[in-house]
Amino acid sequence: MLFNSIDFLLFFPLVTAVCFFLPFRVRWVWLLAASYYFYMCWNVKYALLIALSTLITYASGLLIHWRRKRLWVLLSFASNLAILFFFKYFDFFLDNLTAALALAGIAFKRPAFDVLLPVGISFYTFQALSYTMDVYRGEVEPERNPFRYALFVSFFPQLVAGPIERSKNLLGQLYERHDFDPDRARDGMLLMLWGMFEKTVIADRLALLVDYVYDHYAQLPGAATVLATVFFAFQIYCDFGGYSHIAIGAAQVMGFTLMENFRRPYLAQSAAEFWRRWHISLSTWFRDYLYIPMGGSRKGPLRKYLNTMVTFLVSGLWHGANWSFVVWGGLNGAYQVAGALLRPAREGLSRTLGIRRERPLWAALRTLFTFCLVDFAWLFFRAPSFSAARGMLLHAVRHFELSALPGQLFALELDAPNFLAALFFLGVLLAADLLQERYGPLRPYITRRSLPVRWTLYLCAVLTVLIFGIYGPGYNARAFTYFQF
Repeated sequence: MLFNSIDFLLFFPLVTAVCFFLPFRVRWVWLLAASYYFYMCWNVKYALLIALSTLITYASGLLIHWRRKRLWVLLSFASNLAILFFFKYFDFFLDNLTAALALAGIAFKRPAFDVLLPVGISFYTFQALSYTMDVYRGEVEPERNPFRYALFVSFFPQLVAGPIERSKNLLGQLYERHDFDPDRARDGMLLMLWGMFEKTVIADRLALLVDYVYDHYAQLPGAATVLATVFFAFQIYCDFGGYSHIAIGAAQVMGFTLMENFRRPYLAQSAAEFWRRWHISLSTWFRDYLYIPMGGSRKGPLRKYLNTMVTFLVSGLWHGANWSFVVWGGLNGAYQVAGALLRPAREGLSRTLGIRRERPLWAALRTLFTFCLVDFAWLFFRAPSFSAARGMLLHAVRHFELSALPGQLFALELDAPNFLAALFFLGVLLAADLLQERYGPLRPYITRRSLPVRWTLYLCAVLTVLIFGIYGPGYNARAFTYFQF
């Protein structure tokens, strides 16, 4: 069930209304049933996997509290990661094993094996594993009620694409009484509306051009690849940011607070800052459960750089079973290492030239440079394979042909009105991010206006989504990009 579908438009109000109608002591049971129903709308069999992951981590939490803590942590991680490996990486492993053996002159007939990737498995696996580690570290008490813990793992707003919640935040909220709060519900619905705008009006519109160019780049001027890659940067931001905003808003309507997942990432002035703003729940997960346990920055600069590279390479592989994702992660890690190594030289050059780094022009140049680095890496993220990404880069360099692009621009699946609409709504997005960066959240400003002004803005926003949103035949919803991870 997609957030941007008619099914969810019926499902969410019904679940929320029944939840507040029921006595407090049984609301969590209703939410657990609704969450499993939500997940089983993709495939009923998927529920067995999430239930297995839930059972393993629930039992490990109790056993860790009992004795032999490290043993149970290792078993919990090993079993959950084994499940994740089998469903997400087994085909990738077989493909690379076959290729490696072929290089060694050994013939290996790859068995016919096609594993269906369960939606959201990477997200709920990491959420469950964070609970195991939090119990081990003594940061939370083990949950005694297996079904309430099951709700923590399967809570439907953030189940399939995050934010990856921590037990310290969400598990305790499942015991708190949340009565209906009109102001809270209004703010949550405004956040959901903004997420729908990002997804249907911007992301799905840009996807038309991006998909076409990435599928036909060899027949197009290289400048089209550059344009499509810039558009993809905003497509992935609005697609994933839109999901996160809808998830956080939906939880807020029901009285729950989920962690922030995006903080205007394309306004970052360095690669390190970008990753403090982008997919925050995953970035902090890798920081807390991989980077810091490996030693973080505590064992000298060389070890710090190695830990950074390992973390980002693993992060790349987490996103998908493809070497292009590993390259994407490696590039982002290399940006951070290079930035740290070059920091003394940059600061010295700034002092020599009398450059004031806080000046708006200099800040804008740093932001633009950071965006270019991030966007170059996005090409590997979006390309279907590393060889395809390499081919696209070579084609873009050899056949850039900028002068040929205007003549083909409106034949790239976006006609002139839709192309101009894309630019206009990107301007709206950028303006909103800049205003929030300077003045803070815009929702309080909107909600303080008079009743006629507020409802005029609400109506205009809804009509914008309905009129300018991109929908398939019969208003078929387009899946969110991160569902494949």
